[in-house]
Amino acid sequence: MSFSDLDIKREYRSLSRDVVHDFYTPVLAQSNLYRRAVGFFSSSALISLTEGLKGLLLNHGRIEVVASPKLSQEDIDAIDDGYERRDEIILDALVRELREPKGKFEEARLNLLSNLISSGAMTIKIAFLESDGEIGMFHEKLGLMYDSSNNVIAFSGSMNESDNAFHRNYEAIDVFTSWSNDADRVRDKESAFNALWGDYEPGIIVQDFPQISKAIIEKYRVTDSVDIASLDVDRMPSSRADSLGPQPLENNIPRIPDYVEMRDYQNAAIDRWADNEFRGIFDMATGTGKTYTALAAISRLSEHLNDNLAVFIVCPYQHLVEQWKDDVIAFGLKPIICYSSSSQNNWKARFKNSVGGFNLHAIPRFCVVTTNATFETPFIQQQVKKLRGNCLIVVDEAHNFGAPRALASLPAHFPFRLALSATIDRHRDEEGTRRLFGYFGDKCIEYSLEDAINSNMLTPYYYHPVVVYLENDELERYVELSRQISKAIASSGTSNPDDLPSSVKMLLIKRARIVSGVQAKLSKLVTIITPYADKNHMLVYCGATTIEDPGYVEDKPEDNEIRQIDAVSSLLGNELHMKVAQFTSRENAEKRELLKQEFSEGTQIQALVAIRCLDEGVNIPSIETAFILASSTNPKEYVQRRGRVLRKARGKKYAIIYDFVTLPMDASEVSSYPPDIVKSSKSLAAREVARMQDFARISENSAESQELINSLIEAFEITEEDKEGAPYA
Repeated sequence: MSFSDLDIKREYRSLSRDVVHDFYTPVLAQSNLYRRAVGFFSSSALISLTEGLKGLLLNHGRIEVVASPKLSQEDIDAIDDGYERRDEIILDALVRELREPKGKFEEARLNLLSNLISSGAMTIKIAFLESDGEIGMFHEKLGLMYDSSNNVIAFSGSMNESDNAFHRNYEAIDVFTSWSNDADRVRDKESAFNALWGDYEPGIIVQDFPQISKAIIEKYRVTDSVDIASLDVDRMPSSRADSLGPQPLENNIPRIPDYVEMRDYQNAAIDRWADNEFRGIFDMATGTGKTYTALAAISRLSEHLNDNLAVFIVCPYQHLVEQWKDDVIAFGLKPIICYSSSSQNNWKARFKNSVGGFNLHAIPRFCVVTTNATFETPFIQQQVKKLRGNCLIVVDEAHNFGAPRALASLPAHFPFRLALSATIDRHRDEEGTRRLFGYFGDKCIEYSLEDAINSNMLTPYYYHPVVVYLENDELERYVELSRQISKAIASSGTSNPDDLPSSVKMLLIKRARIVSGVQAKLSKLVTIITPYADKNHMLVYCGATTIEDPGYVEDKPEDNEIRQIDAVSSLLGNELHMKVAQFTSRENAEKRELLKQEFSEGTQIQALVAIRCLDEGVNIPSIETAFILASSTNPKEYVQRRGRVLRKARGKKYAIIYDFVTLPMDASEVSSYPPDIVKSSKSLAAREVARMQDFARISENSAESQELINSLIEAFEITEEDKEGAPYA
C-alpha cells in the first residue's frame, strides 16, 4: 500500500476529526521518512512525536526535526549583552526543557527516542532567527512524509507536536499530495524544509547541537533497545480517553505492558497472592512499585478468570485516583473514574450500567477507580451490594480502613481482595490491624525500606537529628495537657484511638501541635538551612500549627496568628532570599503538577514548603534534602515521609534528612526538674527516641546519632516498654 491508496483529506480540524487517528497514524504507517519543523523544543514535544511512529519504524524509516529553543526574555537579554555566549545560553534553554517523565509510559517513549537519536534514525536541529545581532524565535509548523513509492505528503498549519495540540486545543492543518494538483505546493514545501535543513534560508540559523542530543541520551536512556510495541496509541494515558465514553471491551483487558519488567520480589508476591486464593496484603515500602505489582496481580487474576472480572480500586485522595488512572490505562484498562469532580461527567450512569451489564453477563469486565469517601457513599454502596460473580477490591493505603466504619464499607461478598500499604500495622491500634488482616488475609510480601535500599530501589540516606527544646511556657502547657489526657482516658475506660471521646482526641491534637510548632524550630532551621541557601531540591515539612496557638484548626488561623508554614516560607524567601513555594491542600491539581515540574528542574524553585499532603501518594523523586519540622511519632506518618524523600531520581546518589527532634528538656538537666514534670514529659522523650532509632538504624551514618540516643535513654530511664507502650501518658 502507498499514500495514494489512503483517504487523505485536504484539511483536518481538531474539533471535527481525530487528527492523530485519521491522519498521523495511517500516513506514518506507510512512511519511510518523516520531516518536521515545529515550534518550541521540549520533552513533551519529543514524546508527542512518537504518535503514530510504529509503522514508520517498522519500515526502518528516519525522522528529521527542526525546532526552536524556548528562550526567556532573560535569555535574550543575556545574548544581547554578550553575543559570544549565544550557543551556551541556547543550550541551557534546551536542557531546561528536558523534564522528568511522568510515569513509566513517558519514560518508555523518551527511552525510545534516545535510542533513535543514538542509532542515527532521528536527527534534531535547532533553529532561531538572527538579525543585526538580535535573536528571534522560529515558529514555522511544516511536515513532510515520504513513502517507498516516492509519494510525498506535505502539511502545514497551526498544529505543534504536543499532547495539547493533538488532544485539547483547536488546531487545523492543510494537506497537500504530490500525486494530485497540489504537486507544486508539495515541491514548495520540500524546498522550504531543505533550505532550513541545509541552513541556507536567509535570516534563520539552523545548526546541530550535539550537546542536546547527548543530553537527551544521558537523561532518558533506560535500555539499549527500541520497544516498538510501546508506541501503540491505545496505550497512551490521556485525558482524551476519559471523554470518549464507554470503550470497546476488546481494549479493556488488563495485561502487563511490554515496557514494564517485573522484579522477582513482585512476581513472588503475586504468586503467593494467587496461592492464597487471590486474597492478601502487599506490605511494601514507598517507592518499591506497589501500584505496578497490584496491576500485574489484577492481570494475573483476569487471565485466570478468562478476563471475566469487575475491579474496584479505592484510594484516599482525588490526586491518587488520577495517578492510578494513568497507570491503569497503561495496563490496558479503560477505567470509570468515580468522584464528585471527575472529568467523566457521566460516571454514575456508566458505573450503574456496568454493574447491571456485568450481572446479566452482557459486560464481561469493567474497572472502577474511586476515592475512599466516594466509595462509602450510599450510591456506590447500593450498586456494590448488587454485584455478583468475579469481583475484586483493591484498597490503596489500606491502613486507613482499620476503623470499624470504614471497614464496614468493604464488600463482604467479593471473593477477591488486595490491600496495599507501606504501613499496614495501625499505630497503637491492634484491634484495627486485626480487622484488616481478617478481611484481606495474610501478608503476601513484606518489603521494607531497608530491603528497598539494599536492592537499590530507594536511595541511601544520611540522618541528622536536630534537637530543640520546649520553652518553659510550652512545657507547662504540655504537662497540663498530659494530665488532662491521662485523667480523661482513665474516665473513658478505653485507650483504643477509635473509641476515644472527641474531647480526648482534641486534647491529643492540641498536645501534638505543641510538639510540631515549638518556637525554637524556626531559629534552628535558619542555622541548619543557611549552608544550603544556594542549593536546589529541598523539602521543608511543617507541622499543621501556628506559631502561637498549638490548638488551631488547619487553614483557619486567627487574624493575629501565623501558620508555621507561612512563617517558614517568609523566613526562607525574605531573609535567606531563596526561591520557595508552598505545597499544601490549598493548591489544585494543575498547580501541584506545575510546582513539581519547576521543582524537579531546579531553576524556578529551590525548596518546597509542605504540610501533610506528602504523607500519602504525592511523588516528588527529585527531593534530595529534607528538613522535617513536623515531629510525628506515628510510624505510619514518618515512614511515609521518609519513603518520599528516598525515591530515586536521575543524578540523585543519596538523600539527607534533618529530623527536628522535640524534647521536654536537655538530658543533662532532667534531674533538676520536679519528678511529676519529668514523669509527664517522659513519654515525649521516649517516642522521639523510638523514631530516632528507626531513622538512624538504616542510615549511612547510624553511629552519629547514637550518643544522643544513649544520653536520653539514660537521663529519662527509657525502657523498651516506654517506647512501645502508653501513647497517651
